[in-house]
Order: sequence, then structure tokens, then C-alpha cells
Amino acid sequence: MGKKSDELQIERLLKILLRLSNGGKFTASELCNYYDISRRTFFRDTNTLRNVGFALEQKEGYYWIDKNNSQSKNLFDLLYFTEEEAFIIRQAIHSIDETNVLKQNLVNKLYDLYSYGKVAEVIVRREHTSTVHELNEAINKKQQVRLLGYYSSNSNTISDRLVEPVSFTTNFIALWAFDVESQSNKIFKIARISRVEQTGQPYQYEHQHQAQEIDVFRISAAEKIPVKLMLTMRAYNLLTEEYPLATKYLTSQPDNRWLFDGWVCGFEGVGRFVLGLCEEVEIIEPDSLKIFLQKKVECFGK
Repeated sequence: MGKKSDELQIERLLKILLRLSNGGKFTASELCNYYDISRRTFFRDTNTLRNVGFALEQKEGYYWIDKNNSQSKNLFDLLYFTEEEAFIIRQAIHSIDETNVLKQNLVNKLYDLYSYGKVAEVIVRREHTSTVHELNEAINKKQQVRLLGYYSSNSNTISDRLVEPVSFTTNFIALWAFDVESQSNKIFKIARISRVEQTGQPYQYEHQHQAQEIDVFRISAAEKIPVKLMLTMRAYNLLTEEYPLATKYLTSQPDNRWLFDGWVCGFEGVGRFVLGLCEEVEIIEPDSLKIFLQKKVECFGK
């Protein structure tokens, strides 16, 4: 076996190792498809992992690695962040301004280093890490996936969606993807995805991929509408707690007031915030936001 082949095998073994130890269980067919290898190569790789001391488990056709096994634990201490290390890294990453390209570069480098390790656990909630890993892999491979059991708040339905994942929003809160059925680019909330199913099928509509803007109130659209709001201290505190990305558009004013001078993609998000604090927020502009809220208030009287 040549040097290049040795390097590829080592890289593949590390990727398989990290995937199998991430808490999920996978069939031989799934892993062969993930890494484009034959079943013979897969079984040779699993034997290699067992021979070097990893507790590779197999039951009912599924494979995984028991990280609690004493022989495996020492190496996992090197491969993964401890809880305290993850906390420190999380604090450091989130201290970087969202508009700073270095922040996303740092996240990308961590993914390059660990692929399926605990990078997402540093950025997203623990229960969503598997979803993020699967989607990240599909993006890198430019392949379609199925979002199984996706809950849509617009239609109030749960269904499976065949999509072409494009990119993540800030901190992996949502996914930009091309919806094959509707032939349109949409945003899918990570928390509403039950499971991701790899299809192994390449992109078919890459020329139509387009990620739109997302405002600080998490509304997405192609347009950007300038908005100015004067906030009391209470409104300021609630805004920064519920929508941290709004901080960069806020400036201190006299009398413990704060000016929000930013933009939104639509009035639904900012409208909900203002309606909930109507005595704490003054709309400076635009007038169209005032009209939008007046119509909402009129609905209560019907």
C-alpha cells in the first residue's frame, strides 16, 4: 500500500471513529455510502478499530462505539472537548461579533479538524448536534437529504421534505435549503427537524440556490426595511435577551433610553416585539410599521 493510500485509510478510519462515537448507530450500508467504500473495506476498517482497542459494538445490523469502555476512554479524552473546555470555547466564540468573518472561519476550522466530533455541541444544543453533523456533511458533499418529521409553523403540519442544503444561519439556528417540491429556497429551523436522512443523490438545482437575508428578529426575506425604535431600559433589556444580534444596532441615549437603528426583512418579528411592549417602545420610522400594527390591533376588536 502506497503512502497516499495509507493517508487516505487513516483519514477514513478517524472519520468513521468519530461518527461511530458520536452517540448514533449506523448500518454497514449507511457507512459504506457515507465514505464511498465497499463492504469488504468497511469490515476491514472495523476489524482495525477493534484490533487497536476500540469497543466497537454491533447489534441488529447497527454499529457504534462504546465510549465508556476503559480501553476507548483514554483516546476519547484526547479527541473530544471536556465539558469545561467546551464551555470556555463556547464563551470565546460567542464573544466575537456576529459580523466578523473570523468567527465563521473559526467554526469552519473546528469542523475541518473534527468533522463529526463535538464542535456542534460547542455551538448548538446537545440534542441538535446529530442533525447539524448530517446536514454539514450533505453540504460538503453537495447532496440532497430528507428532513424527516419537519414541523412547519406556517401550515401547522408535520411532513418529510426533500431538500438541497445550502448553508447554516448564525450559530446553526436554522438551515437555508432548496425545497425540491416547491422549487424555492426556504429556511428550516434546526429544532423542528426530527431526523436527517442521507439520500446519496447529488444536487440537481444548484443553479437555483440562494440564501436570503435574516433580520435580528429571525425573519427572512429578500427585502431590507430600515427601522428606528426608541426603547426604555426595560425594552432594551428584553430585546437584547431575546434577540442578542440586535445589540449591534443599539446606541445609548439620554434618560436611560436606547435607539435601535437597523433593518428588518418584514414587520412580523419586530411587530410582535413592539406589541408586547407598546408602552415601552416608540416607533420613529417607518410609518408603514405603525400602520401594520394598527391593523393587528384592529383584529382584536373583531
